[in-house]
This record gives sequence, structure tokens and C-alpha cells, in this order.
Amino acid sequence: MSAQGKYGINPHQRRGGTPIFKLIGEAKNRLRSVRHKIMVLSGKGGVGKTFVSSMLALALAEKGYRVAILDADVHGSSIPTVYNMNTRMYGSPDGSLLPAEGPLGVKVVATNLLLLSPDTPVIWRGPLKSRLLTEFLAKVEWGELDYLVIDLPPGTGDEAITVTQIISDMDGAIIVTAPSVLSETIVAKAINFVVKQRIPLLGIIENMAYFRCPKCGTVYHLLGKSTGEILAQKYGTRLLAKIPLDPLIGEALDRGEPYIVAYPEGEAAKAFREAVEKIIEIVEKEGGKKNYELKTG
Repeated sequence: MSAQGKYGINPHQRRGGTPIFKLIGEAKNRLRSVRHKIMVLSGKGGVGKTFVSSMLALALAEKGYRVAILDADVHGSSIPTVYNMNTRMYGSPDGSLLPAEGPLGVKVVATNLLLLSPDTPVIWRGPLKSRLLTEFLAKVEWGELDYLVIDLPPGTGDEAITVTQIISDMDGAIIVTAPSVLSETIVAKAINFVVKQRIPLLGIIENMAYFRCPKCGTVYHLLGKSTGEILAQKYGTRLLAKIPLDPLIGEALDRGEPYIVAYPEGEAAKAFREAVEKIIEIVEKEGGKKNYELKTG
């Protein structure tokens, strides 16, 4: 059966559901089968965070890891669009929620996969959004996973707080930024949130960092000077990757293919794979870096 009715994707809150404290306990039990949990966030919108999250999940899957991605943006769920998914999520007889299967076998959980139409707005306030994300974490049959990538909406509001409070063993956070005069302030807010939640900071990914002319190879900084290295050094973390602007990304989306699958030899695709190598090194081989203190010097 469809999960829509059971999980209440409508303007009104379900009444008489499972108590929240019980859901949190169920979520913690469910997530024991997930080896590593990584959250991806940004201080503001417009930096391509969802694109980065979706490509990181695929790059992990390419290496043979069992991967799921949680689209935690209740209002602006976009992962299904990036993956060109026309399927939906369904409930099982025991009340669990079955994730949809995306490219390369990545399991996908997203609000848009519960809606009758992807353009239906979810007109909810904070408590309902938090409840939905808690139910996702508690009711989804995640199965045995190597990585759960959590794509958070911009900012540090209800969704980010809910996820970090439930997943107390988060392996780390990745901050996505883009070149601009605002980047330093935005990055500081996102990092401060991670620090306050006592989550290891895995590093920064600078998206849209530059454009390389395909004819002459000249590099242009169309959005302003790249500041990835400076920001990473200032805040005591790593620059995981500088993702270039690549017209092939738009072409892949127009054709309904994930970029990293459509153009595996693309410059941005290689940058994502390099980022994943660093992430694996940190999370699995170094055991994570418990870096909670924000450098300001």
C-alpha cells in the first residue's frame, strides 16, 4: 500500500500516533545496522548542497558500499529529481516504510516520494516536520548499510536539530559552500552549529569553485575568488574538494541522468570521487576526527 495515508502527508497532523519518545527509541534501534552516518549541510541555500549530497552517495555506491540517502528537506525535497526517480515509497504490512531504490542501488527516502504529485506543497510548521523526520528514522527499513548520507535543508533549524538530537553517534558533518563575499559568515554559522551539537567536522566542499574553458583550459572564477583553502585553514578543518562549474551537469539533469553516472570522466565527477576517498579515510581508517572546537584565528 502507499505510505501516503499512513504517514500523513497532508496539511493536518495525524492524531493518536506513536509517542515521540518511543519513536526516538525505535530510530536508534533501526540505525544500529548503519555503520556510518554523515550529514551534509550549508549555512544558506543556493550553493548546490543537494547536488553535492546526491553525488557523494553515488560515488560511495560506485565503490561497492551499501548506501542510503535521506532527503531531510521536507519543503524542498529534490533528491528524487536529481536521480530522476518516478517511483514512490510504500509501507509494509508490519508498519515499516520501504525506501525507494535509486541509481546504483542507493536507497532513497524523501518527502516527495510520498506525495501524489511532486509539485504538491507541504505546508507544515516545525513540529510536523520534526515528527516526519523522526518517523522516517524510526520506521524506514534501512537494512544493513555502510553509509547513510543525510541531506539537510539550508540553515540550522528544526530539521537539523531533530536529526542531530536523534543520531547521537553521527560520524561527521560536511559543510557545502560556494565562492562569494558571504561565504565566510555562512560557513562560520554552519560550523558553529556542528560544534555546538558536538559532531565531528569532516571538512568543507566548495561547489561551483571555478569554470575551466573546455577549449583552451583557462580557469575562470565566475562566482568570485575561490576561498575553500582559506576557510578550511581558518576553521581548522579540511578542504575535501573544489567542484567546478561544468555544463555537462546541466546536460545530464536535462536527460534525466545523474551527472556522475552520465559523465564518469568529467572533472567534477573526479572531484567527487577524490572527496569520497578522503571521507572514507577519515571515517573508516582514522576513526573520525573529534574536532569540536571552532578555530577563529
